[in-house]
Amino acid sequence: MSVTVEERKAANKALIDEVLRAYPEKMAKRRAKHLGTFEDGKPDCGVKSNIKSLPGVMTIRGCAYAGSKGVVWGPIKDMIHISHGPVGCGQYSWAARRNYYIGTTGIDTFVTMQFTSDFQEKDIVFGGDKKLDKIIDEIQELFPLNKGISIQSECPIGLIGDDIEAVSKKKSAQYEGHTILPVRCEGFRGVSQSLGHHLANDAIRDWIFDKADPDKRPEFVSTPYDVAIIGDYNIGGDAWSSRILLEEIGLRVIAQWSGDGSIAELENTPKAKLNLLHCYRSMNYISRHMEEKYCIPWAEYNFFGPSMIEKSLREIASHFDDTIKANAERVIVKYRPLVDAVNAKFRARLQDKTVMLFVGGLRPRHVIGAYEDLGMNVVGTGYEFGHNDDYQRTTHYVKDGTLIYDDVTGYEFERFVEQVQPDLVGSGIKEKYVFQKMGVPFRQMHSWDYSGPYHGYDGYAIFARDMDMAISSPVWGLAKAPWKKNP
Repeated sequence: MSVTVEERKAANKALIDEVLRAYPEKMAKRRAKHLGTFEDGKPDCGVKSNIKSLPGVMTIRGCAYAGSKGVVWGPIKDMIHISHGPVGCGQYSWAARRNYYIGTTGIDTFVTMQFTSDFQEKDIVFGGDKKLDKIIDEIQELFPLNKGISIQSECPIGLIGDDIEAVSKKKSAQYEGHTILPVRCEGFRGVSQSLGHHLANDAIRDWIFDKADPDKRPEFVSTPYDVAIIGDYNIGGDAWSSRILLEEIGLRVIAQWSGDGSIAELENTPKAKLNLLHCYRSMNYISRHMEEKYCIPWAEYNFFGPSMIEKSLREIASHFDDTIKANAERVIVKYRPLVDAVNAKFRARLQDKTVMLFVGGLRPRHVIGAYEDLGMNVVGTGYEFGHNDDYQRTTHYVKDGTLIYDDVTGYEFERFVEQVQPDLVGSGIKEKYVFQKMGVPFRQMHSWDYSGPYHGYDGYAIFARDMDMAISSPVWGLAKAPWKKNP
C-alpha cells in the first residue's frame, strides 16, 4: 500500500512524540530538538546537532582521541602514532578500522601496530614527559625506517599537564629532519570525535605544512593535472578505487590521505592544483586552510553509485581543460555496460526496498544515491557527530518526508526501526547485533562489513551484491522482526 508524503510526515511526528513520552520532561525537551522530518524547500533538515550527548543514554559517538588517532592520523602508514596515556585507549583503537595500506608492517608501515606509553599510577602523579622522551628514543632504535612520530594525547595528559609540545620540539631537534608532532586530542575535549578531526587538522597545519618547505623538494615535478584525495580512509580499498577513475580521466594523484597515506604525501599536498574532499566532516578544516593560504581550490566528490560518480567526475573535470572534460565523458560511457549489468541483476530484487541509515562522517548522505540507483528508498537517516552544515548538505540527497535523527539514542533507534519497518538497516558495529537479533537485515556501513570497496564503478557492483545478500539471505526466514510476530 502506497503512503503519501503527508501521511509519512504525520506518522513520523506521531512516532517521535511516542518516543519522547518515554523520557523525563527535561530530557524529552532536549531530545526533541534532534528529531524531525525533512521538508522540501527547507535549508537544512530541521534538527539540532553538534551538541553534547545526554548522560544516561546509549550514544554511538566516540571521543576527540578517537577522531584524531583512530580517523585522521592513525592511517598515515609510515609514521608511528603513540597513544600517550593508559593502555586502554590505544588498545581499543588499534586496528579498529579497515584502513588498507601498502608496505611491510613493522618495517616501513605501522598502521596495525599499537604504541602506548602505558601510564601507571606513578605516571599520573609524577608526569609522563620523561617516559615519553625515552619511548621516542626506543622507537627510533627499534623502527629506524619510520618517517615520523605523532603523540596522541589521552584524557589524563590534559588533566596532569604533560608538556607534549616541549617533548616534540626537543626530540625533533635531536632527530633532525624527522617529524615529531603533538596532538592535543584528549578524549574529554569537545562534543564528540568531530573535535578530534579538527585538532588533527590543526596539527597537520602547524607541524607539517608550516614547518615543511615544499620548494625544498627538488624531486617533485609539478604538472597542471595534480590533485590530492583528502578525507578518504581507504576502507576496503575505497581510495584505490577512486584513484582508478581520477587517473583514467587524466589526472595525477600526488597525495591521498589519510588512508594508505604517507608523510611525504602530506608535505606534497600544497603543490596540488585541486583538493578533492571526500569526507567533508573530518577534513574540511585543512581544505579551507589550504584554500586561504595556498590558493588551492577544493571540491567535494561522491563516488558511491553511478549517478553520483557521473556527477562528481563532471564536476571535477570542470576545474580542468577540455581534454580532461572529454576524458571524463569517455570514462562514463566506458562503464555504462557494467552499470547496466549490475542493475539488470539486482534492481528487480531490490526495487522499492526501504533503508534506514545511522552512520558517521559523510555516509548518511553520500550512500543515498547508490541505494536509489538500485531502486531502493532511504526513509530515515542521521549522523553520529554531524554539524549543521552536514544537515544542510543532506538536503540535496533526501526526499520530502524522510525521518531525521541526530545522535540517536539506542532506545530511539530501536523504536524507529520497529515502527518504520525498513527492509534494511545500515549503521555501525554497536548497532549491528541488536538489529540482527531483532530479525532485521543489516549492513555495517563503517567498514563495509569487511567487504568493499564501495567506491567507483567496480565498487558499485560489490555494494549491490552485498545489499542483496543482506536482504535476501534465507536466515531471515528463521528469525522474525518484531512487527512480523503475533501480538
